[in-house]
Amino acid sequence: MKRCPQCDRDYVDASLNYCLEDGAPLLHVLESDNQPPTAILRGRETGSESPTRTQGPILADPISATPQTPKVNAAGRVASKRTRIIVVAVGIILLTALGVGSYWLYGGRTSKQIESIAVMPFANESGNPEVEYLSDGMTDSLINSLSTLPNLSVKARNTVFRYKGKEIDEKMVGQELSVQAVLFGRFIQRGDDVTLYLSLVDSTTGNALWGEQYDRKMHDLSALRNDIAREVAQKLRTRLTSADTTKLTKNYTANAEALRLYFYGRYFWEKRNPDAIRQCIEYFNQAIEKDPEFALAYSGLANAYVVPASGIAPRDAMPKAKAAATRALEMDNTLAEAHTSLARTLQIYDWNWAEAEKEYKRAIELNPRYPLAHQWYGGFLERMGRADESIAERKIAVELDPGSPSTNFELGLAYFYARDYERAIEQMQNALRLEKGFPSAFQILLISYAQRGQHDLAIAKIREIGENDAPGTAGQVYALAGRKDDAMRVVGELDRRSGREYVSASTFAFIYTELGEKDKAIDYLEKAYDERAFQMQFLKVDPRWDKLRGDPRFADLMRRVGLPQ
Repeated sequence: MKRCPQCDRDYVDASLNYCLEDGAPLLHVLESDNQPPTAILRGRETGSESPTRTQGPILADPISATPQTPKVNAAGRVASKRTRIIVVAVGIILLTALGVGSYWLYGGRTSKQIESIAVMPFANESGNPEVEYLSDGMTDSLINSLSTLPNLSVKARNTVFRYKGKEIDEKMVGQELSVQAVLFGRFIQRGDDVTLYLSLVDSTTGNALWGEQYDRKMHDLSALRNDIAREVAQKLRTRLTSADTTKLTKNYTANAEALRLYFYGRYFWEKRNPDAIRQCIEYFNQAIEKDPEFALAYSGLANAYVVPASGIAPRDAMPKAKAAATRALEMDNTLAEAHTSLARTLQIYDWNWAEAEKEYKRAIELNPRYPLAHQWYGGFLERMGRADESIAERKIAVELDPGSPSTNFELGLAYFYARDYERAIEQMQNALRLEKGFPSAFQILLISYAQRGQHDLAIAKIREIGENDAPGTAGQVYALAGRKDDAMRVVGELDRRSGREYVSASTFAFIYTELGEKDKAIDYLEKAYDERAFQMQFLKVDPRWDKLRGDPRFADLMRRVGLPQ
């Protein structure tokens, strides 16, 4: 028998190691005929001293005991003995059934530590699509919190959000994502009232392991997030150190309005298009106004400015990204997200390669399961010409977030710069399956076709979507195909656009390089250097610059950017 030292509940199932009520480790209980039970810690020698707890009177074995009874005749004694035997047999059967049932209901999962989980997107059942950002934000926040735990594998956001709005079978999810458990949530907001229903399900059996309902006010969102993270970790039987608990329940802001605006910002950041990025910048700034000490909001702001999808000129965006990341780290130096964003600005704008690598490594040290850190560090290694390391790092990002179009795209990018166009095409197609019309993946897919000499296929794809959706790519494909008139027509369109929006000088340089007009290409690269264009970091590895590599002016540009020769 085993007993919980906290609630005194007894268990006859020897396979259980933890209390089903409060999760405390169970103690073995030894019983004898003449002494009260003695509880000893599991694994302790029986001859050593052990704590004891005296219970109520111990019932004697109804068969072997000889209590004082009135005298009866022989038939009565036989009947009485037979009755006692039947009672004992029934009791044994019931106890055995209870033990077996407990094992199958609980022992198969909850008595063991769960090491992998998928947190499904919380369903917004408020009847108001305008609060979708809250259900998404609570999901995202819980994933990020649980991902800090060293003994738990948590599927990343982009992978689980593929299931959003779909009928979900937990067994299918368990097989597809290789997880032991799936967490479901239903979110309802009515005015100032918030209700969240959670259920944890065994992905092998489909059995419910735990469920809870949380009723809170909007101003309690931060506390709700912490309570959920703590309780889910407990139900997973995750062994937490004090440091783990601190990270898990870290409260970044007590201001509910700041947290709400931050959730809004994250919601739009995930869309990764210029309009959405501008909206997320606005929301992050509003969150910071509500709470100037909100480190996560500064980190989010840095992420927004640092991605090319913002469409903001580097000289406008990158100093703001660096300032936001630095401010976040001044308030909390343990934020892997902020270290990653700072590394990105050091890499693509300051061209401070040594410090960038240091920041990437620090981010991965703080949170080895943060996909973006591996993804962007892989990009750094790629620019340095360390192709094998780059591919390995980006494979880690894909393993952590296999459902992300971005991680699949960037692995394909590593193959592209390694001139493995077949694998680059395969990964770009993977990214496009995950997100139809993903612009960056589509562009590199067409350039890869053109680099392989499949010009007609690349041109056909361009005409399917229209030149206006990817003019820079169209111009490069036409140039590679030797269609100078079409390429120059695109150059004219890009020139007109540059009067209305940011068009990198490197885009013109690509086209002129492929047309064989080296002087014009170098002139535009000098302009790209002055504007700190994103493409300058690829000078060493991008095959589109191969026609310039023998030119001393190109070598001088690489030297000024600080790239290894």
